[in-house]
Amino acid sequence: MNVAVRYYTRSGNTEKLAKGIAEAIGVTAANVAVPLEERADILFLGCSYYAFDVDPNVKKYICDNKQKIEKIVCFGTSAMMKSVYKPMKKVAEEYGVEIEKEDFHCHGSFGPMHKGRPNAEDISKAQQFAKRILSQ
Repeated sequence: MNVAVRYYTRSGNTEKLAKGIAEAIGVTAANVAVPLEERADILFLGCSYYAFDVDPNVKKYICDNKQKIEKIVCFGTSAMMKSVYKPMKKVAEEYGVEIEKEDFHCHGSFGPMHKGRPNAEDISKAQQFAKRILSQ
């Protein structure tokens, strides 16, 4: 099974999760500026909410790589929202890419809110999530 980890971040919060997930499953995390070189059976794709939507960079990444993505498993951070699943599902479906129904989400530090998040516990939970997804 070919697995990849990509992420988009403005603050570094989602990057922390991406690197933790990649370490746990034995791959390298890369920013969405790095295209997929080969087909990914599972693409762990991380992003956050920006103005209640998925960032245009993530949408473009899915569009540009849709022929190489079997399934997206999303993960992310935000200060207020509880999941990135709904907007990611909308984008994935638009491009004909399957998306896992379960995602991983935690708070991310934003101004005075959620200082230090994601923390070591959040990263550990993200790693456990990724391992569980791959074991299914």
